[in-house]
Amino acid sequence: MYPEYVTKLEKVKGISQEELKELQPVEEKYKFRANEYYLALINWKDKNDPIRKIIIPNIEELEEWGLEDASKEHSYTISKGLQHKYRDTALLLVNDVCGSFCRFCFRKRLFKNVGKEVVRTREIEQDLDYIRKHEEITNVLLTGGDPLLLSTNKLKSIIESINEIDHIKIIRIGTKTPAFNPFRIISDDTLSSFIKKITNSGKKLYFIVHFNHPRELTSASIQGINILQNSGAIIANQTPLLHGINDNPKTLSTLFKKLSFNGIPPYYVFQNRPVMGNKGFTIPLEKAYSIFLESLEDISGLAKRPRFVMSHESGKIEVAALTSKNIIFRYHRSHNPDNYGKFFVFKRDPQAYWFDDYKELVEIYNYKSF
Repeated sequence: MYPEYVTKLEKVKGISQEELKELQPVEEKYKFRANEYYLALINWKDKNDPIRKIIIPNIEELEEWGLEDASKEHSYTISKGLQHKYRDTALLLVNDVCGSFCRFCFRKRLFKNVGKEVVRTREIEQDLDYIRKHEEITNVLLTGGDPLLLSTNKLKSIIESINEIDHIKIIRIGTKTPAFNPFRIISDDTLSSFIKKITNSGKKLYFIVHFNHPRELTSASIQGINILQNSGAIIANQTPLLHGINDNPKTLSTLFKKLSFNGIPPYYVFQNRPVMGNKGFTIPLEKAYSIFLESLEDISGLAKRPRFVMSHESGKIEVAALTSKNIIFRYHRSHNPDNYGKFFVFKRDPQAYWFDDYKELVEIYNYKSF
């Protein structure tokens, strides 16, 4: 059975009347959405419970900080719903609803401006035509919102259309449904049957899942993951590093271990983007990187695969190293091919949150020049 969805804070039993009054302006500014399954994971006796922080509004969200579109996604938008930032990858925004709304979401603009950027199934032909004409595109990522909030029939229509394009070899689905509502997967046999059909066609179907804390990996969520895996899908996990949620090396290490024990490779760990309402979740970059490195110390090589990156407007910038005086960045992915091969050495700044905060450039090193 699907859990019941909750879209009003007043319906959440664990929140007092006093808190409701305090959080009313937050709820008015940024939408709230959850479901009974995920709310049941919260320890309501602990006001600092990490699952609570993920899903329940906080007064800190009203602090004026950050941008609506911190990664400048509009710069790479080709047509409604379609982004083409990296040469081989196209991104389709197919939904502006999620199983619940993470308070730190970097696309909360979608939930404020419903329908403005997202392509509907009946409108997708223009986007598909662009993908057909650009044979350098080998990967298509479906995201939003959460594609698994679409009906299986709608999802099937989109994926089958993409699957017919010969030069597309990988279809990716970005989803937090296995954490938010695994019963969407468990209760729908048609979804697993469809996944088998696609994977048997010779194309690879990846699910990029979003587990932010070890407690999200419940028996139900693992059952949902197993169904996806047994259907032939490939799973990988990504998460931002979040203050009060997973910014403890032991917590992050436990997450990586638990993921690897269930056949889910940790993929990216993101520095939290400077997005409106997100200040309370952010950690200075150098501290965040140190937490990340410490979390890797006592785990196996299979769990040690994530990269610590920023989804910057120019590309994915990886933090490569810290010295006593300097911090070193490299382009892991870039919109501009000239940036590949570049390392940037800056003087350290313990107050910096983002690549653009670094001002004292020491050296740009390009291994291609040797």
